[in-house]
Amino acid sequence: MAKQRKQAVGYIRTSSASNVGADKDSEKRQRAAIERFAKGRFEIVAWFNDPVVRGTDPIETRPGFSALLDRIEGNGVKTVLVEDASRFARDLVTQELGILALIRRGMTVLTANGDDLTDGSDPSRTMMRQIAGSFAQYEKARLVAKLKAARDRKKAETGKCGGRKPYAEIRPDTVAIAKRLKSDGVSYRKISAALAAQGHTTARGRPYVASAIQAMVN
Repeated sequence: MAKQRKQAVGYIRTSSASNVGADKDSEKRQRAAIERFAKGRFEIVAWFNDPVVRGTDPIETRPGFSALLDRIEGNGVKTVLVEDASRFARDLVTQELGILALIRRGMTVLTANGDDLTDGSDPSRTMMRQIAGSFAQYEKARLVAKLKAARDRKKAETGKCGGRKPYAEIRPDTVAIAKRLKSDGVSYRKISAALAAQGHTTARGRPYVASAIQAMVN
C-alpha cells in the first residue's frame, strides 16, 4: 500500500510585471521547482500567488499571502512550499516576520532545496525572529502613538476629533429655533413638539427627545 503523502500549499511571488504571464519564466520556474521537491513527499492542494509584489513589501499587504493564511487556518494543512527564501521575501526582517506569522500558526515552510525556514534549532535564526518581532511591535506602538498625537492635535485646534458631529453643524436651522424657544422659557418637551410641528424631526421622523434638545441649546 502506497504511503499517503502529506498535504501542502505552494506559494509563488514575482516582483516585476515583466515576469508575470503565461509566457514568462519566473512563475513557471518557481512552480516547477516546488513540484519537483514535492514529488513523492507532498500533495500540493492549493497554490497562492503574489504577482508584481516586491520582496521588500510587507507580508500583511500581500493579497496572495493573506489568502494563504486564511486557507491554512481552517483546513489543517501545516506545510508551505516555496522555491527559496528570497521568493518568500528578499528583505530579511520582512522574511522573518512572515515566517514568524506562520510559526505562530504551527506551520512549516520548506524551500525546493529542502531547507526548513521555520527551523528553530538555529540560534541565529531564532535571534533574528526575536529582533523582527520586536521591530514589528515597536512600529505598531509608534503608529498608535503617532495617530494619538494627531487626534490630540486636532482636538486642541478644533475642540473635537472624530465622533458624531454636533447638531449645530448638521442641523443649524433646527438648533436656531430650539435656542430661540428656550430663551423664551419654553420647556424641552414643548420645544420638541414645536420642532416636530415644523418638520424638524430625527432621521427616523420622530420628535427629538429632551436630552437632544438640551444638547442643541447648550
